[in-house]
Amino acid sequence: MHLIMILNALAVAWWLRSSWNHHQGNWSLRWQRSLFLFLFPPLLIFMTAIAVLFMGPQGEMGGMYTGSVSYVVALIYMAFFAILCIKLAFQGWQSVESARNCPLVNLGDKRARLLQTGALFAGQIGFWQPELVISQGLLQTLSPDHLESVLAHEQGHHYYRDTFWFFWLGWVRSCTAWLPNTEPLWEELLALRELRADSYAALQVDPLVLAESLLLVVSTSPVLSEICCAALGSSAVGDRLEQRVEALLAPPEPTPEAQLHSWHGFMLAFLPLVTVMFHS
Repeated sequence: MHLIMILNALAVAWWLRSSWNHHQGNWSLRWQRSLFLFLFPPLLIFMTAIAVLFMGPQGEMGGMYTGSVSYVVALIYMAFFAILCIKLAFQGWQSVESARNCPLVNLGDKRARLLQTGALFAGQIGFWQPELVISQGLLQTLSPDHLESVLAHEQGHHYYRDTFWFFWLGWVRSCTAWLPNTEPLWEELLALRELRADSYAALQVDPLVLAESLLLVVSTSPVLSEICCAALGSSAVGDRLEQRVEALLAPPEPTPEAQLHSWHGFMLAFLPLVTVMFHS
């Protein structure tokens, strides 16, 4: 019976991920749809594995006896999740330590770590309390107005705690790389993250100046991993870059705060835990 639960969860997860197709729309609808299809399938599998582990390798459920095969499968899957989390946390810690080895500089009322490279880079690096990291090349290349727009964009990442939340989303991405549309959904979420930070910055600086800064910064290759990092040039290639520039030049679109009702659909992923009551 437990094996049937696992297979059902895998089938639902595969079907939901396969149903995703990229479409245009306002920021809020795209964000809610992409986040749901990215998170719900792995959450359903995760909750099913927890339910199986909680019920144990022996017993009876629905008139059917359970065996140890499903228990071992769930245990292996949870161990796989844990190992990947530790691996990504270690890589993130290395990025943070690397940033902390850079000297501190004052940028008006802000302080930042100075990266000794000629590449154009600015980003937030860390977990819940990230630090601003900016390259020597960026300070030497950008005008004061362009630099102000870049700092405003990075403040948007800090405001929304993007480094923290996208660390966990990156963990989910690694754990479910075998599910369909994992990479397209990940790229979509990255693009929407950047659009949100752009929108935040556009309320403080001239959107045209920010668009010019964006074009300058993304002309160079990224210098740091995206783990625990949210940078101006993230996911800004091809149509993503064009999309961001068009959004900056268009009339501003409000970025709504997360509403409670938008999370109601995720409650269905906890249904496997209810089956524990029918196990004996």
